[in-house]
Amino acid sequence: MDTLHTHFIRLAGAEQLSFKLHEPVAVTIDSLSAALCCTPRNVKFILRKLEEQGFIHWQPGRGRGHHSELTMLRSMNEALEVSFTELLAKGKMKDAIELIGTIQMDDSLREQLMLSLHQQMGFHSHDETASGQDILRIMRSRQLGDLDPAFVYTAFETYLLSQVCNTLITYDAKTESFLPALAHMWECSEDHRLWTFYLRKGVRFHNGRIMTSRDVQATLQRLIDVNSPSIWLYRDIERAEVAGDYCIKFVLHRPNRFFLHLFSCIRMTILPYDYNVANTLIGTGPFQISELNEDVLELTAFDAYYGIRPHLDQVHFWFVPDLSPNDRYYELPGTDRLSLATGCDQTNSINYPALGCQYMLFNFHKEGIHHHPRFRQALRIVYDSVALVRDLGGNRITPASSFLPWKSAAQDWTIASLEHARELLHNCGYQGETVTLSYKHNKDADVAEWFQRRAESIGLNISMQAVVDYFNSEETTNAQLILAEEILEEDWQYGMIHFFKNLSNHFHMCMSPAFQSLLDDKLDHFAKLHREDRTALLDEAEALLRDHCWILHGCHMNKQAELDQSIFGMQIAEFGYLDISKLWIKNP
Repeated sequence: MDTLHTHFIRLAGAEQLSFKLHEPVAVTIDSLSAALCCTPRNVKFILRKLEEQGFIHWQPGRGRGHHSELTMLRSMNEALEVSFTELLAKGKMKDAIELIGTIQMDDSLREQLMLSLHQQMGFHSHDETASGQDILRIMRSRQLGDLDPAFVYTAFETYLLSQVCNTLITYDAKTESFLPALAHMWECSEDHRLWTFYLRKGVRFHNGRIMTSRDVQATLQRLIDVNSPSIWLYRDIERAEVAGDYCIKFVLHRPNRFFLHLFSCIRMTILPYDYNVANTLIGTGPFQISELNEDVLELTAFDAYYGIRPHLDQVHFWFVPDLSPNDRYYELPGTDRLSLATGCDQTNSINYPALGCQYMLFNFHKEGIHHHPRFRQALRIVYDSVALVRDLGGNRITPASSFLPWKSAAQDWTIASLEHARELLHNCGYQGETVTLSYKHNKDADVAEWFQRRAESIGLNISMQAVVDYFNSEETTNAQLILAEEILEEDWQYGMIHFFKNLSNHFHMCMSPAFQSLLDDKLDHFAKLHREDRTALLDEAEALLRDHCWILHGCHMNKQAELDQSIFGMQIAEFGYLDISKLWIKNP
């Protein structure tokens, strides 16, 4: 924003001067100096400039101590809109985003400016960009999280890693089989204790170096050295042996039939052996990171990618502050708005019924009545899955009794009686104490308020704690109840076991050691089982959660992406996001 607009906005927004449009207000140089945050000496210079540009009319007072008169000829909203438009026209996205986030303005104007900002997202062709490249801009409503594969847990960051890095193999959910990636072939011994991977030749990292088996060995060792929260899954590996530049062997303590799943997941994206976590992430994927700061992540197509180079030259993810309670700006994973600046109003949407569900978690590390089984049974009725979908609707498409939609669909559903919940509450010894519920700021407020109203109807006092940085475990797990959502990988068996055994997720942080021990004993032999037996074991583990009401399943979600008709090559990647490496735009 230029200096003149800054001065006017400061002046128009000065509460102590109480300006109204086209109404003269008596002012002094001292009061204007305070409003403009400048010395009295500069006030007259600024006022002259503002008057020349038609912002104000200023009638200086005559004689010492006399008041001057200042009349606003433009409204604050008009000045903000002009400033914002000029910033967008100059391509100053960061300054435009900061203007919306830092200046006080009414909701209708903020909504209008946000719509303008959305129009600047989407596709920009070489005719518009100084770089002569095709650029796609996408807006996100929260700051970027950790992109370290050893620690990543959230869906969006995991998706980004899949665009920057590669794994040895990939999982194909449609055929429930594995496909070559950085490894072109693999084999295992009859006892499933020796696994061998044969690597592609000529694969380059973004820094230009050729990938070898030493990088694969170092990637696994790094998970161990940094004590990755996912390390339990790799505990059967005794050692990794480099058998030449393009062959690596893994020797195991015991049979592991789940082994391929571990090398198709994002935690084992192959990094250079000399990778320094303090530097920008380097992978072998279709895009490389060209710029990363708190405002924007810029991805650039990697020309030396071993697969098919992306059609897009750059993809920019802009991170905007939480600006409004309007749901469209607090998108669920997979609902980024990709609107093209082409004047085309036609859009189409992609629906993706996500694996996983919203659920309520009990924090057993906090004292409280929630340790009583009957209290948790009462909350199972208050947080009723059928009532949740019926009352709130939207993207909440079906009630959940499992993280897996097909398991939930097999259940006969009825709405439980709140009167029964009242009886359970009385029988557990509840004395009217307040129970705290933590939820994700602006995203789950409607569910939290709905739950609070139903709880109040049976005499249960719920206080609500909105958490802005939801993945800050200390802030989130300060409550006795937590509203959460788990989105599983398309490799759902991996997603389920990772949910149960990831040391950094909220589930693990909230479970009591006794409950966790029961799960650990049940799941200890998971990896040596055949697929059907693993499925049965995961069913048993979920039954433990359900029977003891350790967590309460809520509803399954439908993720949506809205796109302009000019976007082609639309393919769904992990967690319902669009695979940006396949997108292309028909230039008008």
